Amino acid sequence: MKICFLGTPTFATPILEALNEKYEICLVVTKVDQVVKKKVVYSPVKQKALELGLKVITPTNLKEVASDIINCGADILITAAYGMFIPSLILNKFKYKINVHGSLLPKRRGGAPIQRSLIEGDEITGITIMEMAHKMDSGKIYAKREYKILDSDNNTSLFEKLSLIGRDLLLETLPSIVDGTIKGTPQNEEDATFSYNLTKEDELIDFNKDARSVFNQIRGLSLEPGAYFNFQNEIFKVYESKVVEDNSNALPGTILSTNKKLVIKCGKDAISILVIKVQSKKMMDVKSFLNGQKYFKESLIIN
Repeated sequence: MKICFLGTPTFATPILEALNEKYEICLVVTKVDQVVKKKVVYSPVKQKALELGLKVITPTNLKEVASDIINCGADILITAAYGMFIPSLILNKFKYKINVHGSLLPKRRGGAPIQRSLIEGDEITGITIMEMAHKMDSGKIYAKREYKILDSDNNTSLFEKLSLIGRDLLLETLPSIVDGTIKGTPQNEEDATFSYNLTKEDELIDFNKDARSVFNQIRGLSLEPGAYFNFQNEIFKVYESKVVEDNSNALPGTILSTNKKLVIKCGKDAISILVIKVQSKKMMDVKSFLNGQKYFKESLIIN
């Protein structure tokens, strides 16, 4: 079994590594290198591919490298969080084109299913092994595995957990997909929902919302990119919080406490911020941050 693998973030690296242990990886395709502060930064998948001694390419446009993918010698195309649509001229050349998707399809098709499952307060998520189709995340389903979301989960931890579930489920099902034992089941289009890529607006905290919604937003964006609010011409990113019961008549955004904890009133209840970072400074636990800070005083309102 020879595989062409497409993936980009850390989510995909355990999957690539496990496939490489059992099968021949002919080619790895990942997103183009980034330049951060004048330094070239490889994607996690490229780093892993180079570590494993695999051939890797980083195209800006898949159509430009279609012949490289089609002629690499692979008989199976596998993707995991690659981040770009696969053109039909590539998909049509492979009998088996399999995607590891971070939701229980047909729920949460799209590019941000893991983050939005947290932000929108889902109790259950999981992994789907599916056939790639021309319409986004619409192909037949080979296998699914559920995961019950914990209050302690955030974006980072949930990506890690689902990555390992996806790795194991793919390895379990791949032989049966290829030998025809698993035929796949069409998705019910009427049940489809969508989780589109995050925008900058999704990162801004609105304290008019109830505290549970703010809590879900914070953990759904932690540690990357981080939820934030603006105050006194500074940007504050919040990476961890907890809901605090509060029945006061204070306006949403009112700072209720700065005594060893930072508690902010929400539309319902309040949010206690546990880990915070002011722009251009390091991330800190809130108790350390409040020692000597000049920004927050009780009764001030964060707009």
